[in-house]
Amino acid sequence: MSDRSHSLLEIRPIIPSAKVTEIMSSDERFQNQTLRPVIKLQNSLLLLVFQNYITKHKNSFYELGMNKRLIFIENAIQKDIKFRNSLKGIIIGQFTTEEYELYILNSSSLNKRMMQMVIERIKDQVQFFEKASLQAV
Repeated sequence: MSDRSHSLLEIRPIIPSAKVTEIMSSDERFQNQTLRPVIKLQNSLLLLVFQNYITKHKNSFYELGMNKRLIFIENAIQKDIKFRNSLKGIIIGQFTTEEYELYILNSSSLNKRMMQMVIERIKDQVQFFEKASLQAV
């Protein structure tokens, strides 16, 4: 294992609930061993990137009710290809070379898992954007 790979693994949070078993699919194993810790590690950056996305879209997010905000989050990540690719880069950039080699074997399926996890993480922290909008005033 390279120094880079070792360093990346050292800084990742441990997620006790991310179980890995023999009967798991390779995608599920990758999700629990790699995606969940990386997404958790990158959480604050993901929130700031989404906050910047809101700003670039004229802050229309703040005019929406809660249900529409959740839909806005989903649409931004699922339909804005440039934004989605940016989010993927934030996550993939934290992979070890060994993980990247596993990732490219089934990137389409893993990208779907990755983006769904990011959507859920941002939705679960939607209150962050309320605080951010109050600080901007």
